[in-house]
Amino acid sequence: MFRNILPVALLVVLLAGCGGAPEKAAVPAQGTPVAVGTLVVQPIEWPATLEAVGTVRARTSATIASKVMGHVREVRVQAGDAVGAGDLLVLLDARDQEAALRAAQAGLAEARDAMTEVDNAIRAAEANLELARATHRRMSDLFEKSSISRQEFDEVVTRLKMAEANHEMALSKRSQLQARIRQAEEGVRSAEIMAGYAEIRAPFAGMVIDKTVQPGNLAAPGVPLLTLERRGEYRLEASVDESLLASIRPGTPVAVTLDALNRRIDARVTDVVPTIDPAARAFLVKIDLPAAPDLRSGLFGRAAFAVGSRRVLAVPADAIRTRGQLQWVFVADQGTARLRMVTTGAERDGRREILSGLAAGESIIYPVTADLSDGAKVEVRS
Repeated sequence: MFRNILPVALLVVLLAGCGGAPEKAAVPAQGTPVAVGTLVVQPIEWPATLEAVGTVRARTSATIASKVMGHVREVRVQAGDAVGAGDLLVLLDARDQEAALRAAQAGLAEARDAMTEVDNAIRAAEANLELARATHRRMSDLFEKSSISRQEFDEVVTRLKMAEANHEMALSKRSQLQARIRQAEEGVRSAEIMAGYAEIRAPFAGMVIDKTVQPGNLAAPGVPLLTLERRGEYRLEASVDESLLASIRPGTPVAVTLDALNRRIDARVTDVVPTIDPAARAFLVKIDLPAAPDLRSGLFGRAAFAVGSRRVLAVPADAIRTRGQLQWVFVADQGTARLRMVTTGAERDGRREILSGLAAGESIIYPVTADLSDGAKVEVRS
């Protein structure tokens, strides 16, 4: 008798320290027992899991930096802003690049103007060549009839060769000028690209998560200005004990819990980094998460990996009453409801693991009625 009274008395004292004892329902009149149902506690197979902690990170992120050196004229965004692909983020002073572009455009215009002069020279050379060829044909006939001297014929042949050489020279100048124009065009395109670097734009749609630049700063190649993350694409990067390296592969199912969002997500491993961290004796696992508006980089997360099963005692989670740090169930003991303190573990599929306080084969009252209290008379009905 004293053995049953002592735990209950202790519970009342502890509950008082936690803000009060469980609310006492009006005890039914003597001889009017409360009709209750019972559930026999039996061992069940409970999945064994290994938990790894990690951090939510964006699957795609970019550090935005300038490709040219220049002073910052404008910064169009702030940390936390959403941007679209191609949106202007930072504008640099581009006067040097614009001057180089104008010089390249002037060189291209000069080369194209020179092409007109070369074309005229080619046409003149072609006309002289045609004349020299016609003269050569006539003089050849006369020379064969001995109507002109060898000296006169040699002079005609020489004029033909000079006309041919002048024509070839004009054609060569045009080829050289065409190469010069192509070079000038490449110079213009290069200058346009360099001038375009003054406008730093978003490479993809996302969110600005960090800004380290202000107007007036000197931007230099490789120096970070902004950090951008792609929206809606996040993953949990968890550090997993090296003992699981052989059993975790891409596609392995995993349960992810994000405490800050009070959310549990069923996901799968998408990438395993096989390198072992010698300090932590662990390797990195990446788990893609479904899109959600409240996901953010840096959130704490836990990943539970199935590593087999174990036999445990478990009861329906709503059979357990809680006040502060204390938990209890009601046990049917020879027609009387007895309050029994328990220690619980994990919850899964509406059932909670019982670590201590109950033994296999005991009957707990379930469901728990509102008028049930410790010491109440009960009548178990099927």
